[in-house]
Amino acid sequence: MHVTAFGLHRLEATAPWGAISQKDTEEKATRPGKKVSPTDLAHFAMISRGNCWLSVEGIPEPIPLTGGDCFLLARGTSIVLRDSPRTRPRWSFHEIAAKAYSNVVHHGGGGAPTSIVCGSMSFDRASLKPITQLLPSFILMKADQARTHALHITMQALASEMAEDAPGSEVVATRLAEVLFIQVLRAHIASAPERNKGWLRAIFDPQIGSAFSAIHDRVNAPWTVESLAEAAGMSRSAFAARFKALLGQAPLEYVTEWRMQKAMQLLEQRDKKLIDIARSVGYESDAAFSKAFKRVVGTNPSEYLNRGFEDLG
Repeated sequence: MHVTAFGLHRLEATAPWGAISQKDTEEKATRPGKKVSPTDLAHFAMISRGNCWLSVEGIPEPIPLTGGDCFLLARGTSIVLRDSPRTRPRWSFHEIAAKAYSNVVHHGGGGAPTSIVCGSMSFDRASLKPITQLLPSFILMKADQARTHALHITMQALASEMAEDAPGSEVVATRLAEVLFIQVLRAHIASAPERNKGWLRAIFDPQIGSAFSAIHDRVNAPWTVESLAEAAGMSRSAFAARFKALLGQAPLEYVTEWRMQKAMQLLEQRDKKLIDIARSVGYESDAAFSKAFKRVVGTNPSEYLNRGFEDLG
């Protein structure tokens, strides 16, 4: 996982105030001339002062938030954030963010104050599918949870780097954004392991997790269902059935997808020959690799690289 860009601002809101985020508004410009990237996958916020109410699509009751609480959203998750459940939101978050001056936005009617640090993260293309599989639509971390202290420290450091135009601030802030994202996911996993599904549930399964580790450590190995079952300490049939029950796909389908994820990362480095990339992910010829790459990714390696240049433009 690699964060390629992020936006951060502080919302200084005074009652009454309300803001809404919906899927269709995410395609609008957040600032003049800047479109939301299709690689924007995560939005986060932390209440640094005051109180507010959060309504999340799919959750029937509004959630009260106070200082130190933070949450993370997958792209496309609709929410409403406001001073009271009775307040009608009149602005979208993107309209409010477009008014930011020096990364600070003032919004509301002049009453009780609330301060919220808000941001969004973009990820490189190779990270998109794994993060989509990993990231729940909504994660809430209350201030009194054990791992929240580390989040506060990272958020404060991130805000400090964004406030100072010092040499290297952008590099440091990007790394801190990655750390913040990992900390939120780690805290979420630790807070309710029984609710983990899909990839998370599989990787923490003692037997299937052993097979995962083997695949990830030796992506270029000539894996078969039999050899993966052996790594898991299971029979072939029991392994294949349990793997598909947890992941929703066959073991060798996952192996191929993981190889292509690694290949995308190597391609984006732009310093290796195609045959070297092919061999590093388990293919003896660039033709066989290109065929598998197009089947999984939807485009051949050279087209994938060209699209990357277009994105940069």
